[in-house]
Amino acid sequence: MALLFVVGVMNLLWISALAIAVLVEKLLPFGPEAARLAGIALIAGGLWFLVGP
Repeated sequence: MALLFVVGVMNLLWISALAIAVLVEKLLPFGPEAARLAGIALIAGGLWFLVGP
């Protein structure tokens, strides 16, 4: 929820993308796999941001 608030305050497109990701995780049969993939992608993006290109 904190991530939705922080990102959502800045851009409606980002909050829509996060809401769709949560919807996929909750409703589709491959939700747990989608959650793991999203987590890995967020961790990789954070590391890339910290280390730099």
